[in-house]
Amino acid sequence: MDPLRPHDPPAIGPHTLLARLGSGGMGQVYLGRSPGGRQLAIKVIREDFAQSGDAAARFRREVETVRAVRSAYTANLVDASLESAPYWLATEYVPGPTLTRVTGERGPLPAETCFRLFAALAEALAQVHEHGITHRDLKPHNIILSPVGPKLIDFGIARGAEQTALTRTGVAAGTPGYTAPEVITRNEVTFAADVFALGATIACAATGRPPYGEGSLESVVYRVVHGEVDVDGVEPRLAELVRACTAADPGARPALSEVIGRCGVTSSLVDDPVYRGFAELGERAPEDVPAAVAAGLIPQRPVGAAGAAGVAYAPTYAPTYVPPQPPEPSRRRSRRGLWIGAGAGSVALGVAIGLVVALPDDGDRKPEAGAGPSGQPAAVSSGLPAGTPGPAGKPSGAPRSSSSASAPPTGATPPAGPKEEPKYIEATNPNRDFWSPAGGSGMGSCNMPSEERSEYFQAGIPAIANPAEGPVVTADGGGISFRLKYADPKLERPYYVSVAVKPPHEIDPSTGKASRFTNLGMGYTSTPVDLFAGGDPTKGVELKYPDDFRGMRDGKPSAPAVPFHADPGDWTVIFYHVKGPKEYASVMCRGFTVR
Repeated sequence: MDPLRPHDPPAIGPHTLLARLGSGGMGQVYLGRSPGGRQLAIKVIREDFAQSGDAAARFRREVETVRAVRSAYTANLVDASLESAPYWLATEYVPGPTLTRVTGERGPLPAETCFRLFAALAEALAQVHEHGITHRDLKPHNIILSPVGPKLIDFGIARGAEQTALTRTGVAAGTPGYTAPEVITRNEVTFAADVFALGATIACAATGRPPYGEGSLESVVYRVVHGEVDVDGVEPRLAELVRACTAADPGARPALSEVIGRCGVTSSLVDDPVYRGFAELGERAPEDVPAAVAAGLIPQRPVGAAGAAGVAYAPTYAPTYVPPQPPEPSRRRSRRGLWIGAGAGSVALGVAIGLVVALPDDGDRKPEAGAGPSGQPAAVSSGLPAGTPGPAGKPSGAPRSSSSASAPPTGATPPAGPKEEPKYIEATNPNRDFWSPAGGSGMGSCNMPSEERSEYFQAGIPAIANPAEGPVVTADGGGISFRLKYADPKLERPYYVSVAVKPPHEIDPSTGKASRFTNLGMGYTSTPVDLFAGGDPTKGVELKYPDDFRGMRDGKPSAPAVPFHADPGDWTVIFYHVKGPKEYASVMCRGFTVR
């Protein structure tokens, strides 16, 4: 814990700052105090990083990740602000030393203490994995040994603040010596990678030494990929479990439940006499401003020094209240596509392929941008006009309606889109978007918010077998459609859209069969399509799965899309606004269940 510096603000949002807890490449972590007196760890992103749209989008997703993981073994989210710089998130402050500090000052831990710590951390990771999230940077520095048990910290953004050269060169995310070999060599991040990091962490705790030795980054990475973990002198049963967790083959590593069973603990970690002695190594945090001043943590400031003045505070943790909408009057219905609106979120359910509910005629409301002379929106079509090139350059025989495109207001100039047409998109980071059949008024919901909002974007998902059970697919493929309800003048032109269809589990590209690992990849993607290519973005673009989809790696197709029944379960469909092969943002996330 270090004193605040003169350039540090006295407050972030409504929270008073008391001290510095740490810093890194992307930002600063402060000790704070909420208006109600709660101690907080507040992570603030550097201003130059905040000016990057990509960094801001990733930070927003990291906040949602921390929000999603609420566990007795993690520092839970208390507050955050994402509306304007400085971007920050506040988690509960966890007192206690890190495992790094403990081994540095006390040396190796006894075997029995290691077994208890092993089991407790395995249980902590299991709870995190239940949320569909991997820690990706488990190591002694990111484990706080609190009086109530170990706490996992640094999910994402704090990890980014401490990136090593391995991360900066783009080879893999994580810390050398704790990053699994498949992450280093293939950037394959699964739950098994966390098991590897757990084994390496316990090796360090049991020996007091780095699990794969010291030296240059290259030498440590080489030993991780080609060597074995250092367990010299470790109790044999503990050494055997560590070796199992750090096996080169991720499929050979034990499940976390097996790790807990093999530890064979009969008492709690917090009752361990060695563990209880760690409390004295933790720093005592000041409870308020006078205590921080007395401890020399708050510098003298000029009278009237501003804190976070001028920065609008908008908490993101509080749920947003959405007033109930009055029921719409009955509308004329027709056989059209299944469309889901991104702005209003209204949904129409179909009962079979091609049998769906049309968008309502809005004769009772005032005209909106893009409406026809009578105030009614343009008609919907599920396909492209005859002769128009489809996603793969093939003509589509589906006729379009005769309505014309909605023009932007007079004098409005749409922003320019990318000059070069993107031919594909591919993953740049592990993808944590997952659709669940729960929530969403019967249509399910995704765990992550969209990175970009397009008010009039609408999309259709594959055929529904039983609307009463939500989106359920029983076929091996189907149509996926998208369009704009109105020709939004705020959208850049051209406006490219690609769709990613993501199975619930990783698929072996050599066999086309599902593995037992959660899919953290992008899935199968379509060629980006310009919504404005035909002149009218309200005319739907229709893709066929699996025909129009494939896996991509290093700019080349890596695997054909598998049929739905290759992996029964909850599939995720993500619609991306694309500017380049590795520059894109999610606009909508939907999904369906395969049975």
